[in-house]
Amino acid sequence: MTTTPTSGPLRGLVRSAFSIHRIRRPLKVHLQCQRHPNSTPSTIPIQNVRPFSSLPRRSGSSPSNPPLTVDRGPASQEDTQTDFSVMDVLGNTPPPTTAIDACLSDGFHLDNGLKIGDGSGCLLVGGEAFAWRPWEAASPPNQRPKTGKMVNAKGQWEVDAVAWGVLEVVWPKPDLLILGLGPTTMPISPETRRYINGLGIRVDVQDTRNAAAQFNLLATERGTEAVAAALVPMGWREPRR
Repeated sequence: MTTTPTSGPLRGLVRSAFSIHRIRRPLKVHLQCQRHPNSTPSTIPIQNVRPFSSLPRRSGSSPSNPPLTVDRGPASQEDTQTDFSVMDVLGNTPPPTTAIDACLSDGFHLDNGLKIGDGSGCLLVGGEAFAWRPWEAASPPNQRPKTGKMVNAKGQWEVDAVAWGVLEVVWPKPDLLILGLGPTTMPISPETRRYINGLGIRVDVQDTRNAAAQFNLLATERGTEAVAAALVPMGWREPRR
């Protein structure tokens, strides 16, 4: 078979295509290194090896030192300084006498010196304080037995309606009831919420420590007639039976 020589433009096109094809083919190079018999292996001293670090080098060779003193100098005598005590709108308002001073594991200490112990909770309504043991509340006989528990089978906080007897007779009724459920918080049952709301009272559920702090603030701001609190002691534990 004989081939004819290719013309000039066509020959250049074929040559360029062949070159591209040759460039795209992978190039395999096998290198074989042999050590000269008279050469000796060289070692680099470890102390001369510079460690690699990707962090920028500091301008100084020594690290920065902490300040020797925290003194900021003499107090400023400028008249434009802000007096934050003037901005406290409740600074001159005395707290209510039923404000909670301390939450104990078995009771409470109030601002008026009253101490509630023996593991009882407290019910604060209308500026009055009552010892409150809702886990012992029970309906009349043959309706609901006294179990000493406040958590139902669904993990919801639920007490009998007789535990809210004071809220039924007080007038005017508070606008808000702050519930403190002990060391932790949990949802209350729909029946309990529905009963309290039926008295025209809103419910806010928290743990006892935060509920006491919120009662102190809201009772000082709005008055004890508008805010009530029902607090379970911090040491309350649900009986296992």
